Amino acid sequence: MTRPDVSPEQIAHHEAGHACMAYLLGGGIEFVTLEPDWDDGPARYGEARLYWDTSLLSRDDLLQNQIRVCLAGPTAEMIHNGEPLHPGTVPEWSIDWKMAWNIAAELIPSEPQRMQYLELVTRDLYRWFNQSSLWDVLCVFVDHLLAHETLDGEQIEEILANYFGEDPEASLLD
Repeated sequence: MTRPDVSPEQIAHHEAGHACMAYLLGGGIEFVTLEPDWDDGPARYGEARLYWDTSLLSRDDLLQNQIRVCLAGPTAEMIHNGEPLHPGTVPEWSIDWKMAWNIAAELIPSEPQRMQYLELVTRDLYRWFNQSSLWDVLCVFVDHLLAHETLDGEQIEEILANYFGEDPEASLLD
């Protein structure tokens, strides 16, 4: 089911943002779809099912990675739309924002400092995705997602490994 007020391209950019960021941070991706099941949670128009090998990350690194992934979807959609909005103010992004907010509470109890941290993460993500090479890869991912509507982990690995190589996390440092 598609939202009448949002194009499939917007949803694809949003989900690609989540998936590409998870991949770059060493997370696993089970699948990404534009046709999610509506039987196991809130209404949504896309889904990225991700996982982490928690034995490889400290608690704080895991939480920070999860926050980045939560905010990467809205950030990619912002860039696609050409509208740098605050992710906490857009109703369609409220689930992502609430997840990031709640995860960040484990790192930063103070609400004003937490808000400042999440805004800084969003700015960093905006800057990273605006790098032409990263944005180009995300757009290739979007093209595949629009063509197939669902990509499994193996397909995603094949698409992203072609661009990021053996050490995807190094792409964030470039």
